[in-house]
This record gives sequence, C-alpha cells and structure tokens, in this order.
Amino acid sequence: MYRADYKTIANIPMFYAKSIRNKAICIKRILHRPSCLKPIRKALIWVNFVGISMAEAITLQIGDKSPTFDALDSKGERYNLEEILQSGQKVILYFYPRDSTPGCTVQACDFRDEMASLSSQGYMVLGVSKDSEKSHEKFITKQELNFPLLMDEDGSLHEAFGTWRMKKNYGKEYMGCARSTFVIGEDGRLTFARYNVKAKGHVDMLTRELGLNE
Repeated sequence: MYRADYKTIANIPMFYAKSIRNKAICIKRILHRPSCLKPIRKALIWVNFVGISMAEAITLQIGDKSPTFDALDSKGERYNLEEILQSGQKVILYFYPRDSTPGCTVQACDFRDEMASLSSQGYMVLGVSKDSEKSHEKFITKQELNFPLLMDEDGSLHEAFGTWRMKKNYGKEYMGCARSTFVIGEDGRLTFARYNVKAKGHVDMLTRELGLNE
C-alpha cells in the first residue's frame, strides 16, 4: 500500500507543490529521518498532499465570476479573457484530458462541426489540455479543427478552474484532468459550468442548454 501511495504522490503536478511550498519543505525533512520510520513517513506525505490538493480544487458554479486568463495557443497567439469579452464575444472554454485519444477526438470534432452555429451566436470555443505545442498542432491538423487549443503545460488554467482533480480508475486513485466545460458570458460570469462531462454527445447537450437548437 505504501509503495502505491508514494508513487501517486510523486506524480502530483508541480503547481500543487509550488502552492504549498512550506508544507513541502516540512515533508522533505521527514524523508531524511531514520529508515525504520519509512512506512509512517510515506503515509504522512500521502495524507498531507491529498488533503491539500483536494481542498484546493475549487468547484465553480453558474453565476460565479470566471477566473481571468491570458494564455497562448499552440500557434503562439494570445487569448486574453477580458479582451475577448470586451469585443462582445462569449467564451466556451472546455478542458479535456489528452490530444488524439478516442473520447477527446469525438468531443473536439463535435465542436468543430458545430462551429458555424456557435460562432453565429457570438461564442468563441477554446480547448485546453496539458499537452505540448507539437501534440496540439498534430491534433488540429489531423482532425481539421477550426478553433484554438490553449497551452497549459504548467497546469495553471486547470488549477484556476478546478479541473485538476482526484480521479478513480479500476479502483486506483490519481490526480488528473476532469473533462469539464465552462461558458463565460459577456459580463464575465459563468452561464454554464459542469465537471466530469461525457465526451460523446456533450456538444449536442451544451447547444441545447444554451438554447441554440431552438
């Protein structure tokens, strides 16, 4: 048990470690104590890190003020939320786990196919994952995506929107991206906010809830 727990701790993203620097320093000191206490040390580290990371994963709701962001896409173009909203556009910001995986491809292609309808209603679609610039560009080219994919390799956008969360798969717990979508109105408030959405059928559900299919 301790070995598995310790491996999970080692995979926690750096942005959590940075936000709890003092706690991490204390834990590091524990690591250098006698080896006979190793199992206890590992258990203690697990409790500290999991408790902190889960506490810091905020949950945004409809009506909340959206976190601001200023990010680059895979082509180096800058996207500043305040500037976008000032131009009169609304934003659909969706977080997905990984480029070119089956579920993420279905979701991205659904957004692609609905782009004309979404654009005509004043919505800008922005995808976000922690993949590299090269991975984003390959995904865009292969699937002929007609919207930007923002860079977030350091996880700062995931942290701001609370999408880096504890997940379970086959009984194992780990930190990862919860597939999530946020719609930001012209006033900067969320008109749609949902975590752990399904990839297939999500865009159709979203357009219905936004009243675009009427």
